[in-house]
Amino acid sequence: MIDPDGLAREFDATVGRSPHVYRAPGRVNLIGEHTDYNDGFVMPIALDRNTWVAAAPRVDRLLVVRSREYRETVTIALEGGRSPASTARSWSRYVQGIAAVLGESTRLTGADLMIASDVPIGAGLSSSAALEVACGYALMDLAGIPIDLDVLAHAAQRAEHDFVGTRCGIMDQMIACHGRADAALCLDTRSLARRWLPLPSSVRVVVCNTMVRHELAAGEYNARRADCETGVAALAQHRPNIRALRDVTLAELEAAADRLPERVHRRCRHVITENVRVVQAAAALESRDFHRVGSLMNESHESLQRDYEVSCAELDTMARIARSVAGVYGARMTGGGFGGCVVALVDAAAEGSAVRDIARGYESASGMRPDIWPTGAGAGVGGWRVGASA
Repeated sequence: MIDPDGLAREFDATVGRSPHVYRAPGRVNLIGEHTDYNDGFVMPIALDRNTWVAAAPRVDRLLVVRSREYRETVTIALEGGRSPASTARSWSRYVQGIAAVLGESTRLTGADLMIASDVPIGAGLSSSAALEVACGYALMDLAGIPIDLDVLAHAAQRAEHDFVGTRCGIMDQMIACHGRADAALCLDTRSLARRWLPLPSSVRVVVCNTMVRHELAAGEYNARRADCETGVAALAQHRPNIRALRDVTLAELEAAADRLPERVHRRCRHVITENVRVVQAAAALESRDFHRVGSLMNESHESLQRDYEVSCAELDTMARIARSVAGVYGARMTGGGFGGCVVALVDAAAEGSAVRDIARGYESASGMRPDIWPTGAGAGVGGWRVGASA
């Protein structure tokens, strides 16, 4: 875990000035996968792991960005747009992107930034949104700009679209901005209407990192979005008020199945049924029917595996093992897919044995040692008072 006070001391020793410190969380999505870019419903929680940014203003118009994880320093000119020098390192595109998008409507100040993170990178836990949101919040605060968290979330989403090339939805950025301790967020990604669902102490969310990430993930993510858009275009020919798969029922999809390519039909079927599962899971969570929530999580994984085809052997193995362990209500892949993490809902009384048994089972089956940990729901982006206890 990151020691923010230690990060501040390292910044002071390196830069020669005392910093402000900021943080934004990663996220794990309980249910509602690949629905956010279809105007659908999602149910994430903010992790209790964060990306941290120590920052101090400069007198020039440069961002000098140091990354602990990559052991690199990148300089970005605030007027530089997409200059090749500032996009040479993939991680810096997120910083460049959020600065460029925010700079379109307000004047940012130059800054020294030092970034550290305990959100696993490339594990489907939205380390990218945590980086964008933490840096965006820091830059706005240093410039004295009033911070509207919805505006910040949309700016971070645009940064990912325009500077990274991932056509993501808004879920990751919204939970990084609005996360609430001890609660899941049921988010309508069209209206941004938010409903908070308390997570009682009798259950725990367990993150199970398979430790694999397949290289095709980014391109396949965009391909799935294109398939959904193809489906919407075909369906809207007969019902023009359809704007997204959010507007289509399963009965309407099946009635139009002969007008859709088989692959597109399956992609649409996942999104439409997944939206229903999120609504049902929210009701089950409110009534504390954890067996029902777990069953819906299991159904979600099967749909992602068969209809959306974004799972992989390691994710399927981890989910299968987790479901077989005593005290686990349900388990599913989380994130974009093709590697990364499984999320399990676990009886709190069985937390310790469940973590141990899932880890042993996965290592025995795959030969890889997983990273498995229980997480509480954390708070969204904010500043950190140096000297406060972590």
